[in-house]
Amino acid sequence: MNRRLFLYAGAAVAAAAAGGYAYRARQSSTASSAPSAASGASTADPVAALRTLSLPDLDGKPHRIDQWQGRPVVVNFWATWCAPCVKEMPELQSLQEKYPKIQFVGIGVDKVANMRQFLQKVPVSYPLLVMEAGAIDTLRTLGNPAGGLPFTMVFNADGSINRKILGQIQFDDLDRTLGSLAV
Repeated sequence: MNRRLFLYAGAAVAAAAAGGYAYRARQSSTASSAPSAASGASTADPVAALRTLSLPDLDGKPHRIDQWQGRPVVVNFWATWCAPCVKEMPELQSLQEKYPKIQFVGIGVDKVANMRQFLQKVPVSYPLLVMEAGAIDTLRTLGNPAGGLPFTMVFNADGSINRKILGQIQFDDLDRTLGSLAV
């Protein structure tokens, strides 16, 4: 148990440091690209900013979370280098198949090439979007102070947050939540 906690804490610290470094590097070379600036949403509502943020899929086509407004949505922030993320991907795929009226979206805190290579081993049928630099800061504004991965948000059909899950999902627990949304 202590070893697992140590590994999770170490991964969170490494992710936060890498994300902070990448974010600062990007900010110094480009204009501000915070979700609120890109979408016009108020910085006072980071969830609204996330829903309207345009993120590319693995082919570069932009998508916004609010395109699925009107149905429940599960947004999972993950990375190929994150062991708990990799472990939960098949479970998320299974839940997506069980609840076809609930939209699942994976947001990779990673490079497109890494994500494509990962999909060769662990295929998923739901959309995967890419959020590289600045992702850790976005996670913090969404209520994940450490910027740790995986981080899952469940949205109700009206776009409000049903729940947030920091760390690896517990299949049965998320299954119960989704079952109550699917009625």
